[in-house]
Amino acid sequence: MIVERIWTGNAYRNYNYLVACPETGEALAIDPLDSAKTLATARVKGWQITQILNTHEHHDHTGGNAAVVAATGARLIAHHRVGSRIAGVDRGVQAGDVIKVGRTVELECLDTPGHTMCHICLRSHTEQPALFSGDTLFNAGAGNCHNGGDPVAMYTTFAEQLAQLPDDTLVYPGHDYIENNLKFTLSREPGNAAAQALLPQVTGHDAATSPVTTLAQEKGFNVFFRLTSAAVIERLREHFADLPAQPDARTVFIKLRELRNRW
Repeated sequence: MIVERIWTGNAYRNYNYLVACPETGEALAIDPLDSAKTLATARVKGWQITQILNTHEHHDHTGGNAAVVAATGARLIAHHRVGSRIAGVDRGVQAGDVIKVGRTVELECLDTPGHTMCHICLRSHTEQPALFSGDTLFNAGAGNCHNGGDPVAMYTTFAEQLAQLPDDTLVYPGHDYIENNLKFTLSREPGNAAAQALLPQVTGHDAATSPVTTLAQEKGFNVFFRLTSAAVIERLREHFADLPAQPDARTVFIKLRELRNRW
């Protein structure tokens, strides 16, 4: 499996992806908002885009669909319940479905509600696993739930799905927010050594060369995985005085998400 991360350089800080089969040159485009860069990258690599996957229905992930389909004839794949919120879907997928790219690439669909209720993440069936996480899991952060999402569902996705993936899973999110996310972690857990070490490396960085993190690293510096940290819980009390003496992980996650909304 070959992964090409495409930095759009737009105001939303989107990443687009091409996932290619090294034997056939067939490629899957994931959320190809910047259709021009996506098509140009495929052309330079000598790849043929045969499929498009939208992780969810927001325009900053679907806005390039029409141009890529027009140029390549690619089939469009999205969540099976997305309905008319994404035009022209050829295949609806649900948890456990597999998207095959060429002869060698298999990507398993995870149904990951939270950011929206029709969100798909893709998990690769490769020796080193990879997760294409859309707007669910960001480097050092979690997606918001403002436009059709639910923070309780997001917590369940994190706890019951993402946290259970292998620690060496590479994380490929839909946006580059790593600098601000690390700053938020440190506002909640000032003594987090992993976040302290990484922040200088990404401050004012070129997102085109931003590091690809693993799930193990995320568990170290992503506060949305650090729900039992005594330091995180203690600082939550500064904003939520009625927090129970031993809050459950779901409560901590939801309160963190609430703080991040206005941080």
